[in-house]
Amino acid sequence: MLKNENFKLYWNRSIITDKTISFNRPDITFMIKKTKNTFLIDIAVPNTHNLAKTITDKQSKYQELANEICAMWKQKTAQVIPIVISSTGVIPKSLSQSLTRLNLHLNTHIKLKNL
Repeated sequence: MLKNENFKLYWNRSIITDKTISFNRPDITFMIKKTKNTFLIDIAVPNTHNLAKTITDKQSKYQELANEICAMWKQKTAQVIPIVISSTGVIPKSLSQSLTRLNLHLNTHIKLKNL
């Protein structure tokens, strides 16, 4: 966990909630304290033919957790942001939307592909 007066960043950590939630361990949880915005970031590298399904699954899987975080942590928003690139390097159109929501440069995917 990394934190300072402005941000909190959890990596691969379960989020304990008041009610039982099946999916409570996103890859990255990033909280902006000042604006009370939380981002649940989940990363996947599926086969090319599973791209759309993986993106949809990630969004629906963590939506209940996002709702609970808003209530428990008194956040304005809690957004589920899937970061998905296929194992062959195919980049879905939704990746640019995810990078924009995180205020990251749109060419970030080039660096992600080369990791």
